[in-house]
Amino acid sequence: MQRRTFLAAAAAPALFPQARKLSRRPNILILLADQHSPRVLGCYGDPVVRTPNLDALAARGVVMEQTYCQAPVCVPSRMSLLTGRHPSENRVWSNADLLPSDTPTFAHALGAAGYRTALIGRMHFNGPDQLHGFQKRLVGLIMPPYPDGTAPLPPDLLPGATNSSKASVTIAGPGSTNYTVYDEDVTRATIEYLRQSASSGQPFCAVSGFVLPHSPYICPEREWNYYYGRVTLPEVPPGYFERLHPVVKAWRRNRGVEDISPEEARRARAGYYGLVSVLDERAGRILRTLRETGLDENTVVIYTSDHGEMAGENGMWWKFNFYESSVRVPMIISWPARFQPARRIRRVASLIDLAPTLCDLAGAPPMRTSGRSLLPLLEGKPDGRPDEAFSELAPMRDIPSTRMLRSGKWKLVHYDGMRPQLFDLDADPHEFVDLAERPEQAAVRDRLTARVLEGWSAETILTEMKRRAPDQQLLRKWAVETHPHVDQLWKSPPGSNWYRK
Repeated sequence: MQRRTFLAAAAAPALFPQARKLSRRPNILILLADQHSPRVLGCYGDPVVRTPNLDALAARGVVMEQTYCQAPVCVPSRMSLLTGRHPSENRVWSNADLLPSDTPTFAHALGAAGYRTALIGRMHFNGPDQLHGFQKRLVGLIMPPYPDGTAPLPPDLLPGATNSSKASVTIAGPGSTNYTVYDEDVTRATIEYLRQSASSGQPFCAVSGFVLPHSPYICPEREWNYYYGRVTLPEVPPGYFERLHPVVKAWRRNRGVEDISPEEARRARAGYYGLVSVLDERAGRILRTLRETGLDENTVVIYTSDHGEMAGENGMWWKFNFYESSVRVPMIISWPARFQPARRIRRVASLIDLAPTLCDLAGAPPMRTSGRSLLPLLEGKPDGRPDEAFSELAPMRDIPSTRMLRSGKWKLVHYDGMRPQLFDLDADPHEFVDLAERPEQAAVRDRLTARVLEGWSAETILTEMKRRAPDQQLLRKWAVETHPHVDQLWKSPPGSNWYRK
């Protein structure tokens, strides 16, 4: 299929002339997706997916081609994005963990610098603090903020279909869920916020948090009909599954994905591609509002995701692993007034780099982070940052404590108490050939292993998680039994269904 051309970045006439009086400090708008792999984006090279609006943003901005999340799981990754610190520094390793309210986020730093800050939609905060430095929240939580205190699902939605379970694959097809309804509310609220901000001279930082393209893989019929016959099925070399690392084998077996049929895989991938296009359409409406209000002239727009989605690549689904489709994320940063458009940067970057970058852009007080500002790279200046990124996972049923290091062309995945994985991403971008036990790569493996273990302790993580377990079990039982009232819980509009096919 012929690749489409990026849309021109023509600015529409401003409908709000007063927006021309903006502060010299830029506004900041962050569009944060959930579970979006950069491999399913036109501007990252996918020839099938239709993402004209994000492609146009890339044409107006800078594409960071190799950006990694700090944990391929929602809560730890998002808290790292906000604080600029690794999960082990935040002590947030699972979707049940809470970020302490006295841990500064970039919302605190920008608020201290005089910015108006707003969280619009999803962020996946646990516990009673649902702001963590944001001054206001528009569109509340889609799920309750307590461990496993989830609202009962309707009987026609398969158990686990919204999570990382085989049900999210087998249920794939045309239809709708409240995830798409929720994201529509986020889109409308963001548009209204931008229109109201057009008359203010005070700079703002708004984060629009979407749920899409998170599973289940159910998309509107129009997108389904377009993608079902067009998506391709992932292929692997002969004997690939027999050579897999023991942890990966156990992961596939325990999650029931070893026997997913080609038809099931095609349906799930069609649904996932369709959800990406739905998200792109909504991003386009928001970006169009920026142009109509004149805010685009002095607004930094950032598009990224908390982690990726395997969508069948390497025989895997969802996240919770360190293959590229799971741990790498899109990162598009656009501010044509300062950053030369249509540039691509191959230097390795991380989501923890976002917080110090925002502080630099806003002239905000510096944060204590492990990330490094991307501003020199964005401005085309020399940068002495190491070409590396780290990501980690706490132990769970079939995964020991694990830490990944991306260093130059190499990726090493360290499994506590087990042999590692080692990949040469230049020669093997799909990670089919594990080099960890090759004698000729022993020196590389040992060097990267020493580096990945610096300042990180699997024993500390395990000890802390065991200490927390009784408290979390009590909180889980309390939440399930009492269904505590949450003022900021989003309510679906009348007449909508959680799931409809």
